[in-house]
Amino acid sequence: MTEVVSVTKAERQTMMKSIMEQFFGGMGTDEKKEMCATMMGKMTEGLDMKEMMPRMMMGMMSGGAGGGAGKISEMMPRKMSAGAEQQTFQMPEMMLRTMMPHCIGMMLPAIDPEKRGEVAAAILSAIVDKGSVGMSDEQLQSFRRALEDVVRPPS
Repeated sequence: MTEVVSVTKAERQTMMKSIMEQFFGGMGTDEKKEMCATMMGKMTEGLDMKEMMPRMMMGMMSGGAGGGAGKISEMMPRKMSAGAEQQTFQMPEMMLRTMMPHCIGMMLPAIDPEKRGEVAAAILSAIVDKGSVGMSDEQLQSFRRALEDVVRPPS
C-alpha cells in the first residue's frame, strides 16, 4: 500500500532549493549559463514568439486569464497621485517608452549583423503602420518628422 505524504509549500521550496544546490553544486558559472541557454532553446522550440509575446504582455498588463495574479500594476509601486484607471492607461505608454526600447537595445546586438536590417525594418514598419492610426494630417506629419529625425538625424 502506498502512503500519501502531505508536504507544505515551505517544505517543497526547501526541498527544491536543496535539490538545485546539489545539482548545480559542481558547476561553474559558464557551465550554468550554457546549460540554461540550451534549455531555453529546447523549451521555446516550435513557439511563435511573434504571436506569443504580445499575448503575454497584454496578459500581464490586464492580470492574465486567472485575473489578478501577476498583474503588472500590482507588482509595481502605485503612484500616490494616480488612480488605478490612470495608471492602467499609462501602462502601454510606459512599456513602449522604456521597456521596449531597452529590450530592443539588448536583443539587436545578439542578432546576426546581416539580419539586423530585416529585424529593424519589421519593427519600424509596425511603428509606422500602427502608430499612425487615427491621426490627423497635422499629427501624421509631426509623427513622420519625429521618425525621420531618428532615421536621418538633421545635420
